[in-house]
Amino acid sequence: MCGICGEVRFDGGSPSVSAVSVMADVLAPRGPDASGIVVRGNVGLGHRRLRILDLSDKSQQPMVDPDLGLSLVFNGCIYNFRELRSELEKNGYRFFSEGDTEVILKAWHAWREDCVSRFHGMFAFVIHERDSGRIVMARDRFGIKPLYLAQANGTLRFASSLPSIIKAGGVDTSIDVEALHTFMTFHAVVPPPRTILAGVRKLPPATIRTYDRDGSFEDRRYWDPPYRRLAGDGAITRAEWQDELLASLRTAVKRRMIADVPVGVLLSGGVDSSLIVGLLAEAGQQGLMSFSVGFEEANGEKGDEFIYSDLIARHFGTDHHKIFVPSADLMDALPGTIAAMSEPMVSYDNVGFYLLSKEVSKHIKVVQSGQGADEVFGGYHWYPPLLATSDVVSDYGRGFRDRSHAVLATQLSKSWLADRDISGDLLNEHLLRPGAETAVDQALRLDSNVMLVDDPVKRVDNMTMAWGLEARVPFLDHELVELAARIPPEEKLRDGGKGILKDVARKVVPSEVIDRKKGYFPVPQLKYIAGPYLDMIRDALHAQKARERGLFRKDYLERLLDKPEDHITPLRGSELWQVGLLEMWLQAQEV
Repeated sequence: MCGICGEVRFDGGSPSVSAVSVMADVLAPRGPDASGIVVRGNVGLGHRRLRILDLSDKSQQPMVDPDLGLSLVFNGCIYNFRELRSELEKNGYRFFSEGDTEVILKAWHAWREDCVSRFHGMFAFVIHERDSGRIVMARDRFGIKPLYLAQANGTLRFASSLPSIIKAGGVDTSIDVEALHTFMTFHAVVPPPRTILAGVRKLPPATIRTYDRDGSFEDRRYWDPPYRRLAGDGAITRAEWQDELLASLRTAVKRRMIADVPVGVLLSGGVDSSLIVGLLAEAGQQGLMSFSVGFEEANGEKGDEFIYSDLIARHFGTDHHKIFVPSADLMDALPGTIAAMSEPMVSYDNVGFYLLSKEVSKHIKVVQSGQGADEVFGGYHWYPPLLATSDVVSDYGRGFRDRSHAVLATQLSKSWLADRDISGDLLNEHLLRPGAETAVDQALRLDSNVMLVDDPVKRVDNMTMAWGLEARVPFLDHELVELAARIPPEEKLRDGGKGILKDVARKVVPSEVIDRKKGYFPVPQLKYIAGPYLDMIRDALHAQKARERGLFRKDYLERLLDKPEDHITPLRGSELWQVGLLEMWLQAQEV
């Protein structure tokens, strides 16, 4: 787990060492253990390292293999690197290090583009081929590891975070109007390749891109599982699906135990993280550390789920750490939380993960976390109505969208409103494309391949890496997701959602954490905004930069600031927090 960056010149010039250095410095929290820069010809590569595998300097990056003519920067972890290494050694490759980085180099040389299909893991990497001059970059199947890009005037810059690209300068930081539409519609999700800024893009997940010497490039999507039943699936019984799922979950968790340092768990007390703890204990993990966070209640809404996380910690005998955040500490942490965001993200639990990661990083460097289970196994309320829908686009939008295009027209300033329903077009494109058997399958495919990537996954990466902490997400093991995509929707939507996952969980963890109302990571102070939180947002929205931008209609802002509690989105989000967070993030980036 690290931070990567670089500059490639396609115009015959030399890369700016200072620009690469600036980007690497911004990425320092992602990799506090070591750093390196390599410049060769028209390519400059930078790296910040977090030592997880092969703690020696032999796995330092950028990694250069002069015999193969390849240079590499890599962020992530290849869980099956030892198996791949053995295969490569049988094919005659010799290794000088003990980690997964060198395996990527050799795998690219041996299998070219097919190598990514062999990787079990999370990754973003960039390879420079000395002899051909080509640049190859790839991102894992779910975009767990980020890769931002800015290309202009014959120069390409890339980095693990958007702020690092901004800091290096020379980037168009104007607002992307189409991205603003989806930001306001899908609770801050801006699907790739766009970001909220016009001059910065991101490589889509499950994509391998190859640049030629002239800067032209080609993309290939290397993973796109079908969401439909295969031949013979209809004969599989409920018990057999459960057995297959439990076996796949065990494999997914076990894969993510690989490390040369201890591995812990972020334990919310819900089904997903509790199941991970249970499977780690079952696999023989010794001295397992678990970590939970809670906040003060507000407006009568409880701010923690300690009763459930305590239960799991006692049951499995974990070394449990419970972090309670007073309101004053929450307020103090918000500027750091916002600064850690690669893109503006409105989910309240950003600050929870930020503060939790701060504490966890004092003890260990690697944790497993439960993100993805709701999107993979049908845990959200908008899925059940789709079982009988005749219009999946409209019904999905009714359950998921924060606001319609018509409503958005009353909130955004006229100059910032796209001339068509960008978000509706996106839903049409993704929901109706071939490959999904039912409306529920269409929605699960969209959520697990698009919405998940730029909300929960990005949130966990940004907040953990702000403290040099690696988070691994077993529910996004691609083989597990391929299996889940075949399981009939009715099996997933039973029992209030995630029915089959709950069936499996009952075999592993106490039923008290399963048979209860669905919880979430609550931060009530950011839902019911008052006092200093209201003052902070009001100051941001009235700042000179905000007035000059003029993103929102004045009458809309006045309504929000007058009665924030009256403006809650269908997914329990504060509209004021959404617009205020966007401005605070832009101002933090000095754009």
